[in-house]
Amino acid sequence: MTDTDTHRPRLPVAGLTPMTTLDYPDHLSCVIFLQGCPLRCGYCHNPQMLEPRKATPEEWAKIEAFLERRQGLLEAVVFSGGEPTLHAGLPAAAERARALGFKVGLHTAGVYPRRLQALLPWLDWVGLDVKGADADFDRIVGRPGMAAVHERSLALLLESGIPFECRTTVHWRDFDLASLQRLALDLAERGVARYAIQLARTGQCLNPSYATPPPRRPDGEALESLLTTLRPTFERLELRD
Repeated sequence: MTDTDTHRPRLPVAGLTPMTTLDYPDHLSCVIFLQGCPLRCGYCHNPQMLEPRKATPEEWAKIEAFLERRQGLLEAVVFSGGEPTLHAGLPAAAERARALGFKVGLHTAGVYPRRLQALLPWLDWVGLDVKGADADFDRIVGRPGMAAVHERSLALLLESGIPFECRTTVHWRDFDLASLQRLALDLAERGVARYAIQLARTGQCLNPSYATPPPRRPDGEALESLLTTLRPTFERLELRD
């Protein structure tokens, strides 16, 4: 092992999207997916990324070589998952991406607030997953104690001044229109200015029951009516499907 390998970040890379306009608002970016997530959301459409594993120095070396070739072509690097803040090497990787001239974005569920806080100096934008209201959060993610730590992460972002959006993946087994409206209004009251509602994909789900349509789900007209009601509340509100 070389001295360079010793100091290189270790991140278990699960995949790479080399170019996208969707994952960092208004910027051409790539997305680096990292392996491992502590949550077990029933609608999860990347169950192959859940189990953590050890990383090798070569994984980040390949990513860094890719980034060097994309200097001047891409504007940003987004770390996603899984749950990227699971990994101690993430701040070093973000710092190196910044040193190459890229803005750095993060997709996170906010379940490791201390690690998020350590990462903030290297971040330019964050997409924070809000799984549900505090009373429903732990049930949706399949683990106790997650609502409280997520609350701290949201507070950190609100205080940081870093641009961020909150986003909620909506599966109609977990939500109805009324609960979605309550969640959105609560976020707006806390100071969230940008919010995205993402309709869950049902082609591949961790919990097989989530792959079948729920018995009750709102039609498109009812959902659009809710969005019309909510739009004045936010600076930016999007529906993604």
